[in-house]
Amino acid sequence: MPHDLVHAVVETALGVDDGFWGATARGATFQGFELVTPGRHRRSGMKVLRRGGDAVMDAELRVAWAYRAWSGLPTEGRGVGSAPLDAEAPARTGARLDAAARRWAAVPVGGELVWRWGVDG
Repeated sequence: MPHDLVHAVVETALGVDDGFWGATARGATFQGFELVTPGRHRRSGMKVLRRGGDAVMDAELRVAWAYRAWSGLPTEGRGVGSAPLDAEAPARTGARLDAAARRWAAVPVGGELVWRWGVDG
């Protein structure tokens, strides 16, 4: 499953509105972004990211942790660190990641998946 889709699912499940997708909605830009419709100048997009960068990094850690727990990767031990999520978070994110994985797997080669951040669960 694409990393950006995992972000959309986990950020929605956890109620994160200032993570990757929230910053993007406010006009943040990232290296490699290609705007489908003209929008803000890249410099103003970088300002959005500078102002909210700590929250975006916090969301990155939370999403990575939720994905680790969901995919069965170790969540404790050497080099893993402490969980940036509460104990109930895997229950909130797991079922939604399962559903997203099924939707992603059903997309035919060359097809597309439309996902509405904050709306689709």
